[in-house]
Amino acid sequence: MDTVLESNILPVGKPKWLRVKLPTGKKYTELRGLVDKYKLNTICTSGSCPNMGECWGEGTATFMILGNVCTRSCGFCGVKTGRPETVDWDEPEKVARSIKIMNIKHAVITSVDRDDLKDGGSIIWAETVKAIRRMNPETTLETLIPDFQGIERNIDRIVEVSPEVVSHNMETVRRLTREVRIQAKYDRSLAVLKYLKDQGIRRTKSGIMLGLGETEEEVIQTMKDLREANVDIVTIGQYLQPSKKHLPVKEFITPEQFAKYEQIGKELGFRHVESGALVRSSYHAQKHIL
Repeated sequence: MDTVLESNILPVGKPKWLRVKLPTGKKYTELRGLVDKYKLNTICTSGSCPNMGECWGEGTATFMILGNVCTRSCGFCGVKTGRPETVDWDEPEKVARSIKIMNIKHAVITSVDRDDLKDGGSIIWAETVKAIRRMNPETTLETLIPDFQGIERNIDRIVEVSPEVVSHNMETVRRLTREVRIQAKYDRSLAVLKYLKDQGIRRTKSGIMLGLGETEEEVIQTMKDLREANVDIVTIGQYLQPSKKHLPVKEFITPEQFAKYEQIGKELGFRHVESGALVRSSYHAQKHIL
């Protein structure tokens, strides 16, 4: 998953293009008040996302399901690792109710990895989409899913509820995958994305983060691999270290380099390319359904 990219923890000496303004605006203030009043759980707030004000202003928010403890221990991710809590079968209704209270137009749903569950959490995933659709029929959806260990019957549960966009992040280039995503596999993630498209998902999406030591050639190759898997949308952002225990930032990518990757992505044929230091998986998510 991509939770660390929602972090706003930056090393000392960060470049000026990573400095962000505090979120403001009437819509943001209104939604922030609702989140606090009803104790709603959004990745936007828990991860201190720098784009929260902009996204909320557009009526978009991100919610995480299946708890806040992950069964994987990726070197980039700030989510706790360990033994997850028991599945909350009321969670689909709770998330749907939160979306209704906030009057969200486009919701992004993500989750921790639940390799402890036989279904990988896919049943709760499907029930959450159904509950949101039932309670918020006008709300469009993006599901940012784990790889479900590549098990097709679990992926099929996502396909069956057919979100407008289904996303699964590569996170990094092939060479760094073993270091960055210890229990994940580069080719398995590509296979999941291709399978989703082959099964009829209209919009597929993936994201990578830069600054972990990858080369320009490797980034471009990853984009080419994603296009070969028929991925429609790609997001490219700057990796930010959640804590001293996590992988260090090797490089701050310049705005000019991000712009170059955006142009290359467009030339490769992606329908949407979001590339910039502060870009996160859900950035401009509402535009990706078009």
